[in-house]
Amino acid sequence: MLNAEKTIGNLIDKQNVSFISSVDGMGFPNTKAMLAPRKREGIRIFYFTTNTSSMRVGQYRENQNACIYFCDKRFYRGVMLRGTMEVLEDETSRQMIWQEGDTIYYPQGVHDPDYCVLKFTAIDGRYYSKFHSEVFQIS
Repeated sequence: MLNAEKTIGNLIDKQNVSFISSVDGMGFPNTKAMLAPRKREGIRIFYFTTNTSSMRVGQYRENQNACIYFCDKRFYRGVMLRGTMEVLEDETSRQMIWQEGDTIYYPQGVHDPDYCVLKFTAIDGRYYSKFHSEVFQIS
């Protein structure tokens, strides 16, 4: 049986790219490559930065259903996590994941109105490795 927290946590921490998916107004999935999450709490909660004006933020505000995916192409393994995505614009969340150099994306700094935080909360996942996949619950 998979030790999900350790195995998947290690896989995620080694990736520079993540993929996030939202659901559009017609019910179709929309997937986008993103930088790795800025912060994670185990394999249940993940925080990303993005533009408040983005299409994705609009979709999450309409429908919080989401998934995120991490892929280790070297060993051909990956993990999909399903859950919900919240759009956070409060001061605490913004400060929590702000990094030096973010002004390249958000010129007005941590208070830029086009800067927000995406908080993903997983409910379950599917891990693939060595021609085998396994579904697991996240508590």
